Amino acid sequence: MSTMHQAEQNGETDGALQELRRHLAGQVIEPQDPLYDEARAVWNGMIDVRPRAVVRAGAVGDIDPALHTARSTGLPLAVRGGGHNIAGHGTVDGGLVLELGQLRNVEVDVERRLVTVEPGATLADVDRATAAHGLAVPLGVISATGVSGLTLGGGVGWLTRSNGLSLDNLDSADVVTATGEHLHASEQQNPELFWGLRGGGGNFGVVSSFTFRARPLPAAVLGGNFFYRPTRWKSALSAFDRWTQDLPEEMNPIVSFLVLPPDFEMGEEPWMIIGFAWTSENHQPGLELIGQLREAAPPDAEEVGPTAWLEWQTAMDSLFPKGSRGYWKNVSFSRMDDVAIDVLTGFASEVTWSGTGIDIHHMQGAFGRVPKDATAFPNRSAKYWLNIYGFWHDPAEDARLSAFARKAYALMQPFSEHGQYVNFLGAEIGQDPVEAARQAYGPDTYERLVDLKNRFDPHNLFRLNHNIVPTPAAET
Repeated sequence: MSTMHQAEQNGETDGALQELRRHLAGQVIEPQDPLYDEARAVWNGMIDVRPRAVVRAGAVGDIDPALHTARSTGLPLAVRGGGHNIAGHGTVDGGLVLELGQLRNVEVDVERRLVTVEPGATLADVDRATAAHGLAVPLGVISATGVSGLTLGGGVGWLTRSNGLSLDNLDSADVVTATGEHLHASEQQNPELFWGLRGGGGNFGVVSSFTFRARPLPAAVLGGNFFYRPTRWKSALSAFDRWTQDLPEEMNPIVSFLVLPPDFEMGEEPWMIIGFAWTSENHQPGLELIGQLREAAPPDAEEVGPTAWLEWQTAMDSLFPKGSRGYWKNVSFSRMDDVAIDVLTGFASEVTWSGTGIDIHHMQGAFGRVPKDATAFPNRSAKYWLNIYGFWHDPAEDARLSAFARKAYALMQPFSEHGQYVNFLGAEIGQDPVEAARQAYGPDTYERLVDLKNRFDPHNLFRLNHNIVPTPAAET
């Protein structure tokens, strides 16, 4: 590109951004602005790029002019809710970031148990609003996570077995498409778009409002953790697998391997932790189930008891401060025999540092009862979903700890089932995006998502995501 042409293009962009300012309730933040470095930052500190501008929406109405500016300038567009996406899709080098983090209103219809959420809300915003009315929306496990990205990709957390994924509890959504069309998506209106929103990520538009179905929440959930030293891991995992064979879906367990940070006062050795949340009002059956696990696999330490929901949902927040560096991989699987346990405990025992964790989510229950083609989530049959996740702080550790996640992922491949959970999927430099999406969703779901992409975003305006690439014919 010639210097003159570059200057003309820069001038046109400057003019477009100046025009955009006149139509916003919010702000346009450019590199010369004092707020720029704060505005461009996302959770994953490994993602350090410089957008041409960050459009900080001050109202839902700011979405339309921001999309118009992206179309008219040709600047690549990133859409950011909470900014927790591990792959860093909430920002873009040299492009336009539509930042929705100020739009955090949550409205609770107590009588109908419906919760309407703006696109910048976090899990903490929703939990605070709903818990006050004895309700909860099934969400994730770290309260600073954005509801938008979590829901559009899936939403695995402490209510997955009892109530399904976050996207399984989505009642409807309002969407602004690439052409500025405003659509309502539900089982009754635009049902195919509604299908694609539930698992297909931000490929089809900007969701300006989510409405969820909420579930009744006990005054206190029965929560707890069993802690095991490495010499006990194999026997405890085997006992855990047996314990889950006929587990009532009110019990929601997650197994974790990690070195806990100093504020947990558990020393510097790695622990296996079986965490569980019993979500029924009657705690006695839950206590009996916990007692059965305790008898089958006596822990080295434990904490069990009624816990306020807001306290439970924020218990692990200190592990994931903004600016942490991370690379994640995930595997769905169902085998927990001696061979699989040897592999799992083998690589888990290598985690002798604070900055990498391994979670095994026990799925099934309400999650597994959803028909496989009811949403775009890639796998409903797996018993377990494993996530290897980084949260380190020293840039010198990037290569080593990213390599460990890739190694653990490779070791699990003999046991893996189909599909990748996109919310647990980091950026893969140089990987073909079409092949990556096919691998994540599987060929049938992927082709159905492509049909939607061709219809709602044929020019791929919304491509800063785990991208569904439209077919070339759709662009004409």
